[in-house]
Amino acid sequence: MRERTVETDRIRMHLLESGPEDGVPVVLLHGNLSSGRFFAHLFERAPIRYRLIAPDMRGFGDSEPAPIDATRGLRDWADDTAALLRALGVEQPPHLAGWSTGGAAIAAYALERPVASLTFIDPVSPYGYGGTFADGTPCFPDYAGSGGGTTNADFVARLAAGDRTAQADTSPRSVMNSAYWRAGHREEREEELLEEILKSYVGDDGYPGDSAPSEHWPGVAPGTRGLLNALSPRYCNWSEIVDLPRKPPVLWTHGARDVVVADGSPWEMGHLGSLGAVPDWPGAEAFPPQTMIAQIRAVLERYRDAGGRVEIEIFEDSGHAPFLDAAARWSAVFFGFLESTR
Repeated sequence: MRERTVETDRIRMHLLESGPEDGVPVVLLHGNLSSGRFFAHLFERAPIRYRLIAPDMRGFGDSEPAPIDATRGLRDWADDTAALLRALGVEQPPHLAGWSTGGAAIAAYALERPVASLTFIDPVSPYGYGGTFADGTPCFPDYAGSGGGTTNADFVARLAAGDRTAQADTSPRSVMNSAYWRAGHREEREEELLEEILKSYVGDDGYPGDSAPSEHWPGVAPGTRGLLNALSPRYCNWSEIVDLPRKPPVLWTHGARDVVVADGSPWEMGHLGSLGAVPDWPGAEAFPPQTMIAQIRAVLERYRDAGGRVEIEIFEDSGHAPFLDAAARWSAVFFGFLESTR
């Protein structure tokens, strides 16, 4: 495994890579509050013909803390990935794998550029995070209940302060252990991965982003800057992959014990309202808990019906990151899928 920083025509990007420089490119895009180093353990499992590339996306890890234009959804990340591949001299269509937020980014890439395949790892819903009905239509016209104003303020403060303790449920270490993988899993790289989380660019241009007041419940709507607004359904919609004229093979891997991307996630405002954790919830008819998994499955079924190839692998005992808490099995599934596309 090699490590370096590359100046692209957009931003300065840090990356990990392995394999021959003329190998088949496989790009791994991490999720929110993480970095490319979350994939480091996969490199030694890769067949030698692949060139694995795991960059730190803007606002995370050791890449440039450049601002995120939320109105572009995850296209900033997609364009940064394309700029990195240009800088590395990669000309052939890459295999793309995206975890969580990275799933929306690889879809944004594929909507504008050829790819060899797409692997979605517990991706954000095709209709963004929070505030939609099952068919993806918004609960309110201003997309209230999604975006930068919906996060926990104490967690943001602890993240900005570099809190390494487990003193509170909102400490980054506690959040990592309760949400990134299944309950009971102890990650041997915990300290290393916590360090990566604490590198996150905190503020209106990074995490969580700005917000806007709303006349609708819960009184906050997405702003135009930062990552959580880029994930709002106001700007994030990767269901459009169904209409791609040339459809790359798709693999969807999902941890059944995921609490971040779920049908009724405790991180999502509709579910929190239904539990009484956010007062004055207007009820399921106005703002239901988001059925994220059902939305993903429905879009991928439409993709398959339109002629695309889709493989689905559910990891029953995994959380949000099956490539970590079920690493051996996930690696076998992933690299087996890549081999099947030859």
